[in-house]
Amino acid sequence: MTLTILGLESTCDDTAAAVLRDGAPGDRILSSVVVGQGALHDAYGGVVPEIAARAHAERIDGVTEEALAKAGIGLAGIDAVAVSAGPGLIGGVLSGVMFAKGLAAGAGLPLIGVNHLAGHALTPRLTDDLAFPYLMLLVSGGHCQFLVVRGPDDFTRLGGTIDDAPGEAFDKTARILGLPQPGGPSVEQAARAGDPARFALPRPLLDRPGCDLSFSGLKTAVLRARDACVADAGGLTEATRADLCAGFQAAVRDVLAEKARRAVALYLEEAPAAPALAVAGGVAANSAIRAVLETVSAEAGLAFVAPPLALCTDNAAMIAWAGLELFKSGHRSDMTLAARPRWPLDSAQAPLLGAGKKGAKA
Repeated sequence: MTLTILGLESTCDDTAAAVLRDGAPGDRILSSVVVGQGALHDAYGGVVPEIAARAHAERIDGVTEEALAKAGIGLAGIDAVAVSAGPGLIGGVLSGVMFAKGLAAGAGLPLIGVNHLAGHALTPRLTDDLAFPYLMLLVSGGHCQFLVVRGPDDFTRLGGTIDDAPGEAFDKTARILGLPQPGGPSVEQAARAGDPARFALPRPLLDRPGCDLSFSGLKTAVLRARDACVADAGGLTEATRADLCAGFQAAVRDVLAEKARRAVALYLEEAPAAPALAVAGGVAANSAIRAVLETVSAEAGLAFVAPPLALCTDNAAMIAWAGLELFKSGHRSDMTLAARPRWPLDSAQAPLLGAGKKGAKA
């Protein structure tokens, strides 16, 4: 039986819907619609949760209609509805979950709640049919983890960030240097004209064993270097801004490369039949980071998989695919499906960032 899944995504500031059908990798995505909210948040220097939630609630029905129309299919041709149920900004997650519940109930369709991070982690299977188990670096605005992916709901965390995720550090660095949001593309573009060796920025946690990461101190080092330059020169020149961006990006690249080498060594202890390193998440769009991870993979004899850039950032095709894999393995949700601001992939380990009344953060 060929399954057709409608996927919905609303965990941050992108409202997305996609229609996906099981088949060959290049033919699976029938439609993928992503509507960003950049113009709504530009004046605030970052995503405002209340504004994002309202925009999701206003747009998600239209985005879904557009995805169905582009796929040339009606609800009668859909076998299940998959929706990101967390982690993310709770207002946006709630908008998506409530809409998905209403749609599934009204159309008499099965509902599948998907962990947004699982969507990223399973993207290499959507694009390349990557065999389990593989090593995944999930590197995005809110998360950074090394995971051994053994199944659609079976993840082992080898390490992760204990504070800021790289994407968050990119955004904060852009804000420090007066660059537009989102910070990742802005910093990468500025770094092309910069000298990465001008500033001696730290490589956090490389002096400690293990695969955990930290980027908060690096961001603070950029702030202090900027302040010193402003005090010495009376301002921040374009050349200095570019050098700071290049130095920051090089530091993130070096940390990720060394931690990836350690994660690869742990993963290879399992002697996987077809060893592979995959990378996904918004920061995976950074060309310098992709290049160094490809080098690490080649050094260790691993295949390297990096999905197309459009599937690295938030999208609903990855949610539809994760929903498809879960559906095939027997997973179903009901009307008690809850929106979750926090939802670790590896619940067997202690959370990296602590926990509260709403559960573990990561």
